[in-house]
Amino acid sequence: MLLVLFNLAVFLLLMLLLGKLARSGQSLSRQVLTGLVFGVAAGFIMQALYDAATITDTLEWVNMVGSGYVRLLKMIVIPLVLVSILGAVARLHNATSLGKISLLTLGVLLFTTAISALVGVFVTQAFGLSAADLVQGARELARAEHLESQVGNVADLSVPQLVVSFIPSNPFADMTGASATSVIGVVVFATFLGLATLTLLKDEPELGRRVIGGIEALQALIMRLVRLVMKLTPYGVMALMTKVIAGSNLQDVISLGGFLIASYLAIAIMFVIHGVLLTLVGVNAKRFFTKVWPVLAFAFTSRSSAATIPLNVQAQTNKLGVPDTIANFSASFGATIGQNGCAGIYPAMLAVMIAPTMGIDVLDPLWLATLVGVITLASFGVAGVGGGATFAALIVLPIMGMPVALAALLISIEPLIDMARTALNVNGSMTAGTISSKLLGQTDQAVFAKDEEAGSTANASL
Repeated sequence: MLLVLFNLAVFLLLMLLLGKLARSGQSLSRQVLTGLVFGVAAGFIMQALYDAATITDTLEWVNMVGSGYVRLLKMIVIPLVLVSILGAVARLHNATSLGKISLLTLGVLLFTTAISALVGVFVTQAFGLSAADLVQGARELARAEHLESQVGNVADLSVPQLVVSFIPSNPFADMTGASATSVIGVVVFATFLGLATLTLLKDEPELGRRVIGGIEALQALIMRLVRLVMKLTPYGVMALMTKVIAGSNLQDVISLGGFLIASYLAIAIMFVIHGVLLTLVGVNAKRFFTKVWPVLAFAFTSRSSAATIPLNVQAQTNKLGVPDTIANFSASFGATIGQNGCAGIYPAMLAVMIAPTMGIDVLDPLWLATLVGVITLASFGVAGVGGGATFAALIVLPIMGMPVALAALLISIEPLIDMARTALNVNGSMTAGTISSKLLGQTDQAVFAKDEEAGSTANASL
C-alpha cells in the first residue's frame, strides 16, 4: 500500500508540473507532448520496479484521471456535433453546397479505406503472416467463444441496413449515444434541422433570424464548455499513456511481434499515403502533420475516435483553416465511417492470414477485389470507440466465409495496435476534411500558413 501511495504522490507531482507549464503560457501542443513523455516514463519505470499487483492497484487510481477525461470528452461530443452541424448548415446559402461537402468528404473517407485495405493485404503477404502460426491459450479460447456468439448479431446486418440505421427514428435516443451510429444519427438530425432553419429564414425572415441568433448563442456556450475540457488534455494524455505502458505484457508483445510490426508498418504507410494525397491537392503535408500531431497523440492514447471529435474539429478550424461545416462533417463522419485503421487495415490483415488455411489464393484478382469492396462498404457504422476493429472483423470475415476466432488470438497485443489504428482513423478524417476544403476552395490559407509558435496563445486558450 505504501508503494501505491508513493506512486500516486509522484503522479500528483507530475500533474502539478503540467499545471505549472499551463500557467507559464506554454502552448497546448507543448503541454500535450510533455504529458505524453511523462506518461511513457512513468509507465516504463513502473514496469521495471514493481510487481503486477502494485501496478494494478496504482493504475486503478491513475485511471480515474484518464477515464474521467475520456468521459468528459464523450460528454461534449453529442452537444458539440449537434450545435456545430446545425449552425453550419443554417448559415449556408443553399443546400447544394451541403451536398457537395457531404459527398466529397465521404468519397475521400471511402477511397482511403479501400487503399488501406490493399496496404493491409500486401504488408501481411510480405511478412508471410498466417493464422496457422498463432497459439491459442485459455484467455484466447474464451475470447474466441465470445466472438463466435456475436457473429449472428453482426452478420445479420447488411450494408443497406447499416445505412438505414443512420437515419434516426428517435433523435433523442441517439443523443444518449444508444448505438454505434449515434453520432451519425445526430449529424442527420442536425442537418435536417439546419435545412428547416434555412426554409424558415426564407419564408419568415424575422423569425428565422431570431432562430439563428439562438443557435449562435447556444454554439458559443458549447464552445466555452469545449475549451474548459480541452485544458485538461495534457493530464488525460499522461494518465492514459501511463496505463498503456505500465499495463502491457512484454512477453505477449514479443510472441506476437510479427503481427505487431506488420500492423505498425501498414499504418505508417497509410500516413505516408495521406501525406501524398494532401500534396497532390496542394496542401503542405509537413505543415499539416505538425499542426495535427497533438490530436493524433490524444487519439493514440485514448483509443477513441469519437472522443477525439472535439480536438479534431478544433484542429481543423483553428490550425488548418477548414470551415466549420466541413470540419464538423469530416470529424463526425470519420468517427464511424471509413476508418482507415480499424475498418480498413485490420480486417484485411485477418482475412489474408486466414485465406491460405482455406486454400484461397490471396492474390487472385477477383477475391482481392471482393475483399476490398466488402471492407469499404462494411466500414459504414464502425463504432468510434475502442473495439471498433473487432466489430469490423465481425462484419467482414463472415461475409467472406471466414471464421472470426483469429481476432481472439491477438487479444494480448490488441491495445498496443489499436492505439496506432485510432490515430490513423482520426488522421484520415482530418485528411478528408482538409482535402475537401481545398478542392472546394474554402480553406483559409492565412490560418493554415500561421506557424505553431505564432499560434501558441490561441492554442493555450483552448
